[in-house]
Amino acid sequence: MNAPKASQRTKARQSTPANAQIAPNKGATSTGTGWQAKAQGVSLLRPARKPKPVWLQARPQKLEIDLHASALVVVDMQNDFCHTEGWFGQKGVSMRATRKPIPMLQKLLPLWRAAGGRVVWLNWGVRSDRLNLPAGVLFKAKVDAQGQLSGVGYAESSPLDRGPSLVPGHWGAQVVDELPVAATDITVFKHRLSGFHDNELDSLLRQQGVQTLLFAGINTDRCVFSSLQDAGFLGYDCILLEDACSTPSPAYVSRAILFLVEKLHGFVASAQALTVSLTPKGARS
Repeated sequence: MNAPKASQRTKARQSTPANAQIAPNKGATSTGTGWQAKAQGVSLLRPARKPKPVWLQARPQKLEIDLHASALVVVDMQNDFCHTEGWFGQKGVSMRATRKPIPMLQKLLPLWRAAGGRVVWLNWGVRSDRLNLPAGVLFKAKVDAQGQLSGVGYAESSPLDRGPSLVPGHWGAQVVDELPVAATDITVFKHRLSGFHDNELDSLLRQQGVQTLLFAGINTDRCVFSSLQDAGFLGYDCILLEDACSTPSPAYVSRAILFLVEKLHGFVASAQALTVSLTPKGARS
């Protein structure tokens, strides 16, 4: 059998993340780091992972993705945004809009995990002292649903006190109970609309060998879109799951986001179509 070409060996090394759990080659011992110990020394070669392809209906073209190189990014499905007693609920923001993705995500997440896909919870999580938040971010956080200054901003308590808003470790920053977080899921906290700004998200995804990101959550026109845009700028493949996203903004805003994603930043698909692709054929009704 012919030996693989140099270009093939390079591709194999690039396709496997540093911490992937792959059986060591014959005569090698795993170090638990992605490298292998051999009698001659330490091998830095990383065997290629076998892709797990799935086809998905999308716009403007049908897509084939590799589940082993993909992550479902669920944005801001937290108590302070999606619970009536949370920060947004007490500001008068529509819970109908912010809770809309929940039923679809309840269907999608178990299927996605079972198929081998990664789940990343990309959540707001601010420092309790707010030292890294600029004036513009602090000011806008105090505006309520009527456009008035409510006096309650990041890391402050609402009248019905459930703790400081969106501070990790407190109730408001937790994912809503309707969407259980699995032990294998990854949680990343952000402190801007984009999860890639001044944050660990990009480094974490690259270490896992992730190339394709599917976005869901709230708000379509704010944190979801900002994170998707930055992901595209960084070279990720981007897919927006339109029926697993929502926003209290006017409908024309969402239409504009869908247009921009489809036209410039990636693809628009549906979580419903993805659930069909992930459901074993024998289990489909």
